Amino acid sequence: MTRLGSGARIPEALRGGIIALGNFDGFHAGHQQVAAEAIEWARSEGRPSIIATFDPHPVRFFKPDVPPFRLTTLDQRQKLFLNAGADAMLVFDFNTKLAGTSAEDFINQLLIERFGAAGVVTGEDFTFGKARGGSVELLADYGASQGLQSRAVAPVGDHGTVISSSLIREALQRGDCQEAARLLTRPFMIQGKVQHGDKLGRTIGYPTANIDMGAYLRPRYGIYAVTGHLPDGRVLKGAANLGIRPSLSPPKELLEPYFFDFDEDLYGHEIEVALHHFIRPEAKYSKLDALVAQMDKDCAKAKELLA
Repeated sequence: MTRLGSGARIPEALRGGIIALGNFDGFHAGHQQVAAEAIEWARSEGRPSIIATFDPHPVRFFKPDVPPFRLTTLDQRQKLFLNAGADAMLVFDFNTKLAGTSAEDFINQLLIERFGAAGVVTGEDFTFGKARGGSVELLADYGASQGLQSRAVAPVGDHGTVISSSLIREALQRGDCQEAARLLTRPFMIQGKVQHGDKLGRTIGYPTANIDMGAYLRPRYGIYAVTGHLPDGRVLKGAANLGIRPSLSPPKELLEPYFFDFDEDLYGHEIEVALHHFIRPEAKYSKLDALVAQMDKDCAKAKELLA
């Protein structure tokens, strides 16, 4: 899939396309409806389909000190957009210039002139431009006067509640992996490069693949039943500690999956770890034997849940 930056005109082959416009962090069931509308519209008219996103997230730009909250990396979104059927991914660099661009200039100078869009699809609550001055109504009226067609997709409801990234974050923060997966339409997955640790796991029979949480939302700290997705396509079952490892000193925040019946070197490899079930909160053990005994129980429970 082609990944486009927002700083230059896009290739001629992708001009005249239909753009699904939003942040799409998580690419949950509601986001998927917006993307599906754009892709279907583009296909019906023989046009290219493009899904746009913003990086950094506007919230991170305006409030740089907020705790980590991301649900997906750009690489994960690119894969999700490709699987949805889009031809290209457009990444808006959310910077001071973009934040100060008026809604009218966003339509004229960016969507029409720079990206050559024939149509745009958004959610009904989408806002854009300086001080959020643009709305779906402005897109429909002013956009049409400039030759840009637009469609707005209604929110996707779930038992009377609108599906949102906020709902998913709340589910993960209370350890409800199944609810998060239902709203996302897939398990929540953390992608990262396996790094060297203190190697304690190897000495007690539980070698782990240590991953920094980076900009991801912090789900509830604790022990999880997980699957690991390797670059070569293999999927491994395992158990993971997500948190600060209170039994070890000094505390260090990591995602530490242990994969069952697996003993290959993963250092330096980019893997994804999917959280399937929350098993228990983190706990501190004064003796190593007690920690190992609990890990034995956790792995047995994880195998049962993943069977």
